[in-house]
Amino acid sequence: MTSFASPTLDSLDQLLERQQALGLGRCLRADDFDAQAAGAGDLALLLTDDPARSPESWDMAVILPEVLRSFDGRLSACTAMPDVSRELARRFGVTRYPSVLFVRDGDYVGVLEGMYDWQVLGPAVGRLLETPATRAPSIGIPVTSATPSGGCH
Repeated sequence: MTSFASPTLDSLDQLLERQQALGLGRCLRADDFDAQAAGAGDLALLLTDDPARSPESWDMAVILPEVLRSFDGRLSACTAMPDVSRELARRFGVTRYPSVLFVRDGDYVGVLEGMYDWQVLGPAVGRLLETPATRAPSIGIPVTSATPSGGCH
């Protein structure tokens, strides 16, 4: 009987290094993403979490390059390790991992949050390629309560 170790951050990092050969670039810092996204046309960014908390991050890192290959170079892709993913998720209003964030020339297009089956992911990506860029949901003035109770009075 063969036993497999649970994915770790180190193993996710190693997987992402291997995925670069399949066209899934790396986003090492948030400003790396800004530089990659500016003028890149359609770009998909895989936001990951620690695979111990979100094993689906590992799955999406394997599936995404294969799905994107079917779009014949219509979009480029990159991925971010969890620390960078959290920073970019806050900026773009992403609340779940893994997620695939779509931008066009640096402007927000949409996001696919969570794990998708292969048959669902392809058509969802196709729809986002036809979606116009818009304002990211997180842009604006954050509203916070002056009272810690959280209730309305």
